[in-house]
Amino acid sequence: MDSSISTQADGAAATQADGAAATQADGATATATQEAAAATQAEATDGELPLVPPSVVSKTGTGSGRKKSLAWNHFEKVKVDDGVTMAVCNYCKKSYLADSKSCGTSNLLAHVTICPKNPNREDKGQKTLAFEPKNDGDEGFKLVSTTFSVEASRKALAEMIIIDELPFRCVEGYGFKKYVTTLQPKLRVKDIPSRQTVARDVIGIYNSEREKLRKSLKGCRVCLTTDTWTSLQNLNYMCLTCHFIDDTWKLHKRILNFCQVEDHKGETIGRKIEMSLREWGIDGIFTLTVDNASSNLTTVKFLQRVTKDWNGTVLGNELMHMRCCAHILNLIVGEGLKEIDASVGRVREAVRYVKSSPNRNQTFRNFMERLGMESKSLLCLDVPTRWNSTYLMLETAEKFEKVFLRMDFEDNGYSSYFRSKEDSGGLGSPCMSDFQNCRTFVTFLRLFYNATKKFSSSLYVTSNAFFDEIFVIQESISHLVKSQNTLLKNTATNMQTKFEKYWGEGDKINPLLYVAVVLDPRKKLRFLKFSFSEIYGNEVGSVMVDKVKALLMKLYNFFCSVNSPNVEEPSGGERTPMVVGDASDPYVMVHSRYELFLEAEQSIGCSNEVDKYLAENCDGRRDGNFEVLGWWKDNSNRYPMLSKVAKDVLAVPVSTVVSESAFSTGGRIVDPFRSSLSPLMV
Repeated sequence: MDSSISTQADGAAATQADGAAATQADGATATATQEAAAATQAEATDGELPLVPPSVVSKTGTGSGRKKSLAWNHFEKVKVDDGVTMAVCNYCKKSYLADSKSCGTSNLLAHVTICPKNPNREDKGQKTLAFEPKNDGDEGFKLVSTTFSVEASRKALAEMIIIDELPFRCVEGYGFKKYVTTLQPKLRVKDIPSRQTVARDVIGIYNSEREKLRKSLKGCRVCLTTDTWTSLQNLNYMCLTCHFIDDTWKLHKRILNFCQVEDHKGETIGRKIEMSLREWGIDGIFTLTVDNASSNLTTVKFLQRVTKDWNGTVLGNELMHMRCCAHILNLIVGEGLKEIDASVGRVREAVRYVKSSPNRNQTFRNFMERLGMESKSLLCLDVPTRWNSTYLMLETAEKFEKVFLRMDFEDNGYSSYFRSKEDSGGLGSPCMSDFQNCRTFVTFLRLFYNATKKFSSSLYVTSNAFFDEIFVIQESISHLVKSQNTLLKNTATNMQTKFEKYWGEGDKINPLLYVAVVLDPRKKLRFLKFSFSEIYGNEVGSVMVDKVKALLMKLYNFFCSVNSPNVEEPSGGERTPMVVGDASDPYVMVHSRYELFLEAEQSIGCSNEVDKYLAENCDGRRDGNFEVLGWWKDNSNRYPMLSKVAKDVLAVPVSTVVSESAFSTGGRIVDPFRSSLSPLMV
């Protein structure tokens, strides 16, 4: 006997209703179906149909005094060719004949009960009591009734394939079928879809989500990142990602296109991007973030030209080109690594020796135990072309300096390995000076590593954090150029040369990144004035600050010219003070009025939102949990036009890592075992 408690729904009535819906559309109704329809109509007349939302009230329609059927709360009459009237479902858009003389509403009422998109539809079929965790973080479980649906299980299976990047063939495995039928005995083996069916379901989900995104992006201005990739199949792919802040001040990133391209030429990429934007209904590009490949300059110039007349274009696209900051940092660090290439090479070779076999790794651990060293960190071998992996390797290896030096004296295998390397003209074993060089360089590299992690995020705003990191890095490089340590001095000098090439005197950086700093209420223009003065001196710093403010005013005036303020700002005497706390407390009321008075005092002489914003004090400087988007959400009514500028500027991504991460996913999907996937399916 089945231990689960179940209740049997009235399946016979649902079957008759289904038959009624199909037969009535053809105009021929069976006797049994008429009886079921009559019973259903009687229930509807009494207002007992459980599928109508509580807020819907039946209306009386005709002059004859007959009540209007509740079916018309769910259907709409539409005239088609030859005067034929059709009833179209408000939920699934299915249509039925609706001639008032020859067609009744029983088939419409029957459809309401089975419409898959009706939010008030009750699930039919056998229900089972089950335990679900309580909501709102409460401990324990609650008893609920659930209904098994083959359609819902198929959709969940397709979503699992997408999320976990599984091959389609996994659904045809014997072990998978055995597991799911054990998990849900009501699921028959013949109901488990084939890999072809799952592929169609995946494309169906993709098309559905694509349509939802299309509606949200229609007429929207976005910031873009793009990059190209060559797959295992030797096919060229392009990834196009958009970034935007919605009306609730939440940052979003969405992949607009992951498609095959003929080549990596700039104009080819530009045409693909233009075609994708037109397909999505996007009418404006604010910025396009790309790496330093020469072909990307052609892409940017092409898009600046072809989108110049689009409705969402800002200032003639003159601020569109945004260089990937993470890529530039990579070039700067790579230049510095050349100075200690020998020390890094010796440490890398020592790590490679330990990682090359289980016996050598065990010998390394034995030496650790003899020296009384305990560490959860494990040695990791780097990829020489990726400096961040080199940083992680050096950071871990320098902790085991004593172990490596001890092995050089006592482990014959280790010492003979490096002696043979030296005899053949290779590098020897690392010595104390090599580890000291690496330790010094790791401290310096940590600045770049932390900055790269911040630039690479897609979950929070990065444009306002760019200048903080660059200021600290530039200060550190300038300081180390004057160092007495020859190694550090040479390393910093090489880095400074590369830094000046890409970021120079500040004039080679897209000025939107400076505007993003100003639109951070913790910094505003004051932080830029301080930073520029420290780096370039007071005279040059003042000129640069004036340029940034002029650009902010230019953006503000542009947005004022193309938008009408949604909120008319009240005058000082009309504004209602915002009360925080108990409104009945006179002290709280006085404090709120005083805050309003201070705000009015600071706004004296301010003719626009920019001047008013800059005149006020910086907010949240000591708040560790400060959220810049949250601040603008709370103050958007005070700055209706300036907040529109902030919404676009703060959405700018400073790196192309988001697009590159899509290629990492693509590399996992198109592996040697799935190399036959078509570009469409990829």
